[in-house]
Amino acid sequence: MNIEIVKSKIHRVKVTGADLDYIGSITIDKDLMNAANIIEGEKIHIVNNNNGERFVTYVIPGARGSGEITVNGAAARKVSLGDVLILITYASMSIEAAKSFAPSIIFPNEENNLLN
Repeated sequence: MNIEIVKSKIHRVKVTGADLDYIGSITIDKDLMNAANIIEGEKIHIVNNNNGERFVTYVIPGARGSGEITVNGAAARKVSLGDVLILITYASMSIEAAKSFAPSIIFPNEENNLLN
């Protein structure tokens, strides 16, 4: 039997853009993606701390060091500029593997950049 556990988490980033006319997805600064072990096209759960919205989409990379967090497509209606989000991905694995798995969890600063 497999279970789903947290694989990656980007904790408390601010929305820098909302593009209703884009096809869909969330654009995330590539540095944040790398630090959190998130890949292009990966399914991601988004929790909006400001309004309680929770939704799922997929990831596309943004420019490195930009701090970009842009929600695209219909999901853009679920955020406002400056909203604080928690971004979470999950992995499926055996219970035994899950017991020793360590997720990649990052805590960017208020400009959505990695802390050194």
